Amino acid sequence: MSFWKWVLGFFRPRPLPPHLGLGLRGELVARQHLKKCGLKFLVANYRSPRGEIDMVFRDGDCLVFVEVKTRSSEDWARPADAVNEEKRRRLSMAALDYLRRIGNPQIRVRFDIVEVVFENDREPTIRHLPNAFSLTHPFRYG
Repeated sequence: MSFWKWVLGFFRPRPLPPHLGLGLRGELVARQHLKKCGLKFLVANYRSPRGEIDMVFRDGDCLVFVEVKTRSSEDWARPADAVNEEKRRRLSMAALDYLRRIGNPQIRVRFDIVEVVFENDREPTIRHLPNAFSLTHPFRYG
């Protein structure tokens, strides 16, 4: 194998593992659904040193932090069940970091969960759970 073939092969994008591809599809479906519901998309995959937020939207005078949970079935549990206390704590910290980054505006905030289930080859089932949880203790905003 020539050196250049090796170099080009090294930088060629690799296919995503199935679970990551499913998650990306779920986030795309969730984003389209929330936009159809009238929410204004602001940012995707916001990362801070303390956590990550899948999407941020604006719903009127409210900033909405969205966690998307995608599954291929609901045989074991609902997707939202994966947003446990530790996950809520990390989302809360990342949301506070985002708010600090945009200048701590005087705005209401809420945390939504969007469940996306791709079962078989049917249309995905989408469930939007607005205000699914609040900032975790001891965090406060506003």
